[in-house]
Amino acid sequence: MQRWRGYDAAPGGWGRSVVTIGVFDGVHKGHQATIGHTVARARELGVQSVVVTFDPHPAEVVRPGSHPAVLTEPARKAELIEALGVDVLCVVPFTPEFSRLPAEQFVHDVLVEHLHAALVVVGSNFRFGHRAAGDVTLLERLGRTFGFGVEGGPLVAEDGTVFSSTYIRSCVDAGDVGAAAAALGRPHRLEGVVVRGDQRGRELGFPTANLLCHRYAAVPADGVYAARLIRRGQSEPLMAAVSVGTNPTFSGRERRVEAYALDFDGDLYGERLALEFVAHLRGQIRYDSIEPLIAQMEQDVERTRHALG
Repeated sequence: MQRWRGYDAAPGGWGRSVVTIGVFDGVHKGHQATIGHTVARARELGVQSVVVTFDPHPAEVVRPGSHPAVLTEPARKAELIEALGVDVLCVVPFTPEFSRLPAEQFVHDVLVEHLHAALVVVGSNFRFGHRAAGDVTLLERLGRTFGFGVEGGPLVAEDGTVFSSTYIRSCVDAGDVGAAAAALGRPHRLEGVVVRGDQRGRELGFPTANLLCHRYAAVPADGVYAARLIRRGQSEPLMAAVSVGTNPTFSGRERRVEAYALDFDGDLYGERLALEFVAHLRGQIRYDSIEPLIAQMEQDVERTRHALG
């Protein structure tokens, strides 16, 4: 898969393409269906498939301070999109100037002049251009003017719930990692670098990796989870019991993500890890002494083994 920074990175002599546009945070089942349709139509037409996405998230530029929690960091999102068979990932820098581009100019500059779109695949709620003034009806009218078709990406739903990034964020925020996984098609993943914590887990016999995550990362609700811990260069993940919260037994104030890797004796400091959340085990509990906390942690380990099979 080719990766372009900006649509003006399209090479000279670039032919026609089938294009889909969106933030695609999470690359969930709905995104997979839309991107899959784009790839399939491109192959039918014998042209290139292009996914256009944006960095940073448009919400942060249009409404500073409103950046939503991020389900997939840019590198991970690119990996997931590439796995769907896409030919080109075009990441457009979403600047204040770009946000002011009128809808008609967006279509002319991006889809016509640079990407030479033969077909554009979008969802029924697709909006584009300055103040999101453009919609699918306008896109279809401009398509007739400039010679490209417009097709809707299929909606994916289960039990009446349409899968969306907003819905998945709400699941993660509530600690319902099972529902999030059902919509994503895989467990919710959190990445970060292991930094030194209070060393309290080591004193209790459960040394934990304290994960420093991206400031906008979608961190699950406070609680204890069964997760798979993935290290770079290692083919097999480790089982991990993960605590998210403030360590109420020790009157903690800083919210942390701490992973205890089962059956592992080594140093993870400085490593960049990923945690895939498989099951929510329990909420955070404050204990009056250390002994019941240790007993609970032993239960958490056994429940983690059971949850991860």
